[in-house]
Amino acid sequence: MSEPAAPRRRGCALCLRPYSACICRWVTPVAHQVEVLILQHPLEVDHAKNTARLLHMSLPGSRLLTGEAFAAPELDAAMDDAAQEPKYTVLLYPETLREPAPALDMDRLTDPARVRLVVLDATWRKSRKMLHLNPSLGLLPRLPLEELPASGYLIRKAHRPDQLSTLEATCAALAQLEGDAEKYQPLRQAFDGFVGQQLAFRPT
Repeated sequence: MSEPAAPRRRGCALCLRPYSACICRWVTPVAHQVEVLILQHPLEVDHAKNTARLLHMSLPGSRLLTGEAFAAPELDAAMDDAAQEPKYTVLLYPETLREPAPALDMDRLTDPARVRLVVLDATWRKSRKMLHLNPSLGLLPRLPLEELPASGYLIRKAHRPDQLSTLEATCAALAQLEGDAEKYQPLRQAFDGFVGQQLAFRPT
């Protein structure tokens, strides 16, 4: 006779975390102009240190899809402009010699309301796999960050000092595209509170 399944811990219906680790207090809505599409790797969904859910809840015009290999119609639909003005879609990802991407059209970045930013929420290794498994992502021009802010992501190991969390990198990209860094400071401060909450869970 099989053992009964352990009851699932009750959690917050909004942030999808246990009540003891709820992050809703840190949600800081920002009136962003650039449309944001977050593609989250499945391994990040239940990761306590992940920042994509906080980012998504704070950006009213964002969408969050979870997967590693997306069906082409699903990904195309997420970037479809059939019912609205066409948007210039760019990928927030560094360009490398191994992975050349189309040149960035700077003229099309002048109107933030007509720009869509695609963000990969994954480790570097998993993000490279997502690019490989989703060829349409590799066809997008890539947006490099001009000025990398110091990371406050103290709860997750980084392989390089310039690596940022998904929330930090997206805020930096939006500030760059919209020319308004101050707008995203409250969200950055909320992120610091989120990090402090996670640090408090560490055993002393």
